[in-house]
Amino acid sequence: MEKFNAFIKNSFNKIRASLPANNNEKVNSFRQVAIENFLKKGLLLGKLENRDNFPIEKEISDDYEFQLQPTPYQPLDSIFKCKIKGIASNTFAFFNGWYLHSGNPITIFPNGMIIGSLIAAIECYPDLVFSRLGKHRLAGNNSLNALNEAFFTDGIFIYIPDNVVVEHPMQVVNLISSDQKLLVNNHNLIMVGKNSNFSLVYCNDSIHSENSFANNVTEIYIEENTIVNFCKMENKDAKSIMLEHVVVEQKSHSQFLSNAITFNAGYVRNQFHVTLAEPFAEARVNGLYLVDKKQVVDNHVFVNHAAPDCTSHQLYKGILDDEAIANFNGHILVSQDAQKTAAFQTNRNITLTDEAKITTKPFLEIYADDVQCSHGATVGQLNDTEMFYLRSRGICERNARMLLMYAFAVEVTSFIDIINLRSRLNEMIQRRLKGELSLCDQCFLNCSDRKNFSFEIDVSLL
Repeated sequence: MEKFNAFIKNSFNKIRASLPANNNEKVNSFRQVAIENFLKKGLLLGKLENRDNFPIEKEISDDYEFQLQPTPYQPLDSIFKCKIKGIASNTFAFFNGWYLHSGNPITIFPNGMIIGSLIAAIECYPDLVFSRLGKHRLAGNNSLNALNEAFFTDGIFIYIPDNVVVEHPMQVVNLISSDQKLLVNNHNLIMVGKNSNFSLVYCNDSIHSENSFANNVTEIYIEENTIVNFCKMENKDAKSIMLEHVVVEQKSHSQFLSNAITFNAGYVRNQFHVTLAEPFAEARVNGLYLVDKKQVVDNHVFVNHAAPDCTSHQLYKGILDDEAIANFNGHILVSQDAQKTAAFQTNRNITLTDEAKITTKPFLEIYADDVQCSHGATVGQLNDTEMFYLRSRGICERNARMLLMYAFAVEVTSFIDIINLRSRLNEMIQRRLKGELSLCDQCFLNCSDRKNFSFEIDVSLL
C-alpha cells in the first residue's frame, strides 16, 4: 500500500489549508497528530483484519478525490426518500460528507438539545466539543481512525443535556452520490447526559457513486442512569467501501442498546469498541448481515469490562449466498477489578452455497475470577428436519426456505424497541431474502430489472 500511503501524505499537504475549521488551533493540532500517526503505520488494520480471507488493500485506490466544499443545498426529499415511516420527528442528513442544511447548521431545541454540524459546533461550542472529541486518541492505535481524524470534513454533533427524555427517535441519513471516486471521512460526536433517554437511527446509503470510500468514526459518551438506543442500517452499492468505527464509553447504571444491520454491501466493516467504565453499566451489541454475490462484510466487536457488576450481550447473525464473504471477530476483555461481570457472546451463520465463506472468532480474555462468561459460534445450512416439517404441511420448498431464513434473522430485530422501525426492518428482511431489496428502491427512475416473486405466507403472523 505504499502508493496509497504516499497519496495520503501528498493529499494532506495539498489540501490541509482547505479543510474545515483550519483556523482553529485545536483542530489543526488534532489533524497533525493524526496524520503523523497514519504515516508511521500506513494503511494497516492490525490483528483484527482477516487478510487471508479478504485483504481490503486490494480494493483501495490511490486516486481518490476529496470534496472540500458542500454541494449546493437541495432538500433531502428531492434526492432520497426514506420508506421507514413514523419513526422520527427530526431527520438530519449528510451528502458526500457534508451536513445538509439550508442555512442553519445547528438546531437548538427548547429542552436544551443541540444537534447539527460538528464543524459548526466546534465554532459555537468549542469547550463542549473538545471536552470529548478524540478523548480516547483513536488515531494512536488504528491507522483508519488516524485517516479519519486527519481528513474529516464534518459529522453529526448531538448533545443531550441531563434529565432529558427524547420522546421520538432522531434519524441521521448519510448519503454518497457522485461521479467521482470520493474519499469521505465523517466524524460524529454524541454526548448524552445523566438520567436521559435517547434513540438514534443511523442510515448509510448510496444513490449513484463510483467506487466511493467512506471511512467514518462515531464517538458516543453515555452518562449515569442513561439509556441510548442506536440502530445502524447499511444499504450500499457493490463498488463501495465503507468502514464504520463506533466507540462508546458508559458510566454507571447506563444502557447502550445497539443493532447494526447490513442489507447490501461492496465491502463493509463495522467495528464497535464499547467500554463499561463504571459499575452496573449494560451493553447489548447486536448485528445482522444479509449478503450475496461477491459482497463482503466484516464485524468486529470489542467490549471492555473495566468495572465490576457490568453486563454485556453480543448476538450477531448472518445469511450468505453466492460467493459472499463474512468475518466476525468478537473480543470480550474482563479486567482484574471487574468482578461479578456477566458477558455473553454468540455468532450464528447460515451459508446457502458451498462458495460462501465465513470466518468467526469469538474470544474471551478474563482476568477476574468471579464472572459469568460464555461464547459460541456456529456455521451451517438450513435444517433438513425443519424443511421436511414445513414441506409436509403443503408449503413449497422456496417458501419453506424463506420462512426458516426469516425466523433466523428476526431474532436480532426483536431487540429493537422502536416498534415502527422493527416492523419496517422485518419487511425489508423479507424483501432482501427474496432478492427484491436493492439500492434501486431509492431511485426515482424505476428502470431496474426487478424479480417478481410471490410470497403468500404472512410472516408477520409468526
